[in-house]
Amino acid sequence: MPAKSPKPIRCAIYTRKSTEHGLELEFNSLDAQREACEAYIKSQASQGWQVVRKHYDDPAYSGGNLDRPALKTLLADIEAGLVDVIVVYKIDRLTRSLADFAKLVEMFDARSISFVAVTQQFNTTSSMGRLTLNVLLSFAQFERELSSERVRDKVAASRRKGKWTGGTIPLGYDVKDKKLVVNAKEAETVKTIFKLYIEHRSFNAVAGELNRRKIVSKRREAKEAKYQGGIPFTYGPLAHLLKNRIYLGETTHSGKWYAGEHAAIVDRRTFDAVQKIIAENRTAHRTKQIASGAPLGGKLFDDHGNLMRPNFSVKKGVRYRFYVSSATLRGRKGVAGIVTRVSANDVETLIAAALRTQLKQAANATAEDILAQVERAVVKADCITIAARRHDGVAVAFDLPWQTPSRKASPQVELVTPVVDQKLLQAVVRAHAWIRQLGDGTFANIEDLAKAADYHPKVVRQNLRLAFLPPEVTAKIVAGDPLPFTLATIPKQLPLDWAEQRRALRLP
Repeated sequence: MPAKSPKPIRCAIYTRKSTEHGLELEFNSLDAQREACEAYIKSQASQGWQVVRKHYDDPAYSGGNLDRPALKTLLADIEAGLVDVIVVYKIDRLTRSLADFAKLVEMFDARSISFVAVTQQFNTTSSMGRLTLNVLLSFAQFERELSSERVRDKVAASRRKGKWTGGTIPLGYDVKDKKLVVNAKEAETVKTIFKLYIEHRSFNAVAGELNRRKIVSKRREAKEAKYQGGIPFTYGPLAHLLKNRIYLGETTHSGKWYAGEHAAIVDRRTFDAVQKIIAENRTAHRTKQIASGAPLGGKLFDDHGNLMRPNFSVKKGVRYRFYVSSATLRGRKGVAGIVTRVSANDVETLIAAALRTQLKQAANATAEDILAQVERAVVKADCITIAARRHDGVAVAFDLPWQTPSRKASPQVELVTPVVDQKLLQAVVRAHAWIRQLGDGTFANIEDLAKAADYHPKVVRQNLRLAFLPPEVTAKIVAGDPLPFTLATIPKQLPLDWAEQRRALRLP
């Protein structure tokens, strides 16, 4: 009578590599790990071990946490009962964190999942095996932390000696032989920006002049468009450039500056003159804000979280006060909320009247006294969300209904007209095109598609998730309707489930 065949044991192989170095090779580290694991599984064929053909590969992901797409897929398949044994080359391929490993082992035990490291013969089904693994993993975690400390110490020592240790290359410089060298053409642009600021004494005025002259930020060679530069200057990048002491020939580390190996572009006299104007403008702005009599200053926000700053205009001798979204003031209308500009008198009167009732204020309490109790107010299209605190310390929160006045009714409220986020729209269109190409057989797999598109497969996988956004979200992107996210703020590991997507994207 023939022997009874052993019950099939489904073995999933998990591979990981911390960096992108070497991934472009025809036979890379992930392939080597998988080959070793497959050979080990074949050696256990008499026990019924069989390779799960699905690949669980995490290229260029750290083992310091569990935020890895292939690992998440593996854990989901374990939950679904599709795996019996997890096979890795070494245990640090699965994780280098002792705390994370403890969580994984607890999950494996609960589902009777075995864990095998082919170069380290351990079995998690026994207490001694778990103890040995914990000890080994403790050393793996120690090695990771020690390596991080060595890198940090090396960077700190190099910066103190004035060496360039990497990072975003500033406008005016290039990198050759791991050193910053002056780019003559860009250096002239930097000098022009400093001179313009001394002349105009305003970030916004300089940004407008640079835009008129078609002067843009540094252009870089990067696969992702958002890192390529070559875009108009706005308030933030311009302020960073004008305060950057790297143009004096210095380098920084931990908030301290040291003499650098690279040549200076701006002389100290010009740099100090610019810093003096910036400091004077900062003081003048604070004085102006205090003098403007804006009781909601620092407390009023638009519905995208941008602070609405006090502002005013004078027409025919009459002074009109407003609260204006800081995103609009800095030339970033695309990230501003629905309401970007509101009459100060209107919003202060409305909130003070509502608080007088909610907080049961005395009849002789002034509007300023009442508004002083506001902690935060968010201006939305149909209501103002108010958080305040009574004098006795009790917190009060409520929505104050209101209707945004039209432009004809009042010029003091400005609604953002629909503006299509071109980068986000292009990414969504590209994702749908890639899905079609994978579906119709134009490309056999993501790796082939990534090679043809000149992207890393990791970037392609992230972008493909945009093809599975909820239909109403895609419609809003096409129409240019306001959304609480941009392409840059979409999580890299966006879940495929629509309910989870809405939570991740902060959608109602």
